[in-house]
Amino acid sequence: MSAVEVVITGLGVVSPIGIGKSAFWDALCAGQSGVGRITLFDASGLPVSIAAEVPDFDPKPYVRHRKSLKLMCRDAQLGVAAATLACRDAGVQVGQIDPDRLGVVLGADRICSPVLGSEPCYRACSVSGQFDFGLWGTRGMEASFPLTFLRVLPNMIASHVSIAEDARGPNNTIHQGDVSSLLAIQEAARVIQRGMADVMIAGGASSQMDPFDWVRHFTLDDLSHRQDDPAAASRPFDADRDGQVRGEGAAALILESRQHAEARRAGILARLLGWAAVCDYDRGNHEPPVTKALERAMTAALGHARLEPGGLGHLNAHGLSTVDGDRVEARALREVAPAVPVTALKSYFGNLGAAGGAVEAAASVLSLAHRAVPATLNYETPDPQCPLEVIHGQALEPAAPTALAVSWTRSGQAVAVVLGSPD
Repeated sequence: MSAVEVVITGLGVVSPIGIGKSAFWDALCAGQSGVGRITLFDASGLPVSIAAEVPDFDPKPYVRHRKSLKLMCRDAQLGVAAATLACRDAGVQVGQIDPDRLGVVLGADRICSPVLGSEPCYRACSVSGQFDFGLWGTRGMEASFPLTFLRVLPNMIASHVSIAEDARGPNNTIHQGDVSSLLAIQEAARVIQRGMADVMIAGGASSQMDPFDWVRHFTLDDLSHRQDDPAAASRPFDADRDGQVRGEGAAALILESRQHAEARRAGILARLLGWAAVCDYDRGNHEPPVTKALERAMTAALGHARLEPGGLGHLNAHGLSTVDGDRVEARALREVAPAVPVTALKSYFGNLGAAGGAVEAAASVLSLAHRAVPATLNYETPDPQCPLEVIHGQALEPAAPTALAVSWTRSGQAVAVVLGSPD
């Protein structure tokens, strides 16, 4: 391992179960679900009308320059809020860190243009009630808001964060679906180890609460149809699971070298012990690529951390709550770390897309601090095809102050991050 030890000194969370790390942790301890009926748009005509929204979110307390809100999509608003909370938690204030040595790496999803913003363009290209694609380059563009593309570019989240925090150092956006924010955390750690920055803001933000997003979700056909009881819909590794729940949120972690953190007398929340990323996709192999990729990523991350599987206190699983997804993931978790307890936090707030890995990693950081791993919600009937030690019923005091968080995509990308307590 590199001689430069990377530590986490601040944490900011904006989630369906709470804003700020205290509210977030309290909700996890209370077993509070963030899944409910969709309120951000009229979902009455959709076959699935449940999701995990961030309730009553007001971006204004987190955005110093209010005019910036005109150029911020909801994803960016959530991301800036999380970064602001993280910087406050770490004691990183504008002017106290060399701005050229303060950087940002965030994960982001594809961002949809709001329906109200798209309607004028659509109507301008409508002929006899039918949309004419040939008119888009002329009438459609003329009717569009000039700064629309500045709102929907994924890299604008990191741009707004860098402006808000005067972070002029390395700036990057990872756009790789559900693995984005754990990849962002890894890249931020490498930037510090390469000596390119002293402090990095890392994490992810995503809001998939737009009708255009839901057309895509229905096409994938892996959403839970458990409409009668939204809080029970996301049930990772449970035998009665029937699909995932989508949501929105953001999390930011402040990373820096231990030497830099101690020099400025910052409190250390956790250590980043090791990490790995793998893409394993064999077109000629009929087996799901996730299992092999996840096994390789976990093994490599543990090797990087110089830690045996038995030295882990808990596994923070991806746990989509899909029938096939949980089965192939469980196979990998069982193969690499068969006796390690597993928690699956999407049971609280669903799949947050590019933000999910960072939000779940934040929970593991808090678990290390509080010596308690939150239970998985809705785990009632064990599935023989998911033979894992799933933490359920009540929180677990871990046997070791370490954790391994994972994320993966159905295309065969897998990411693993090993965290340890400050000591």
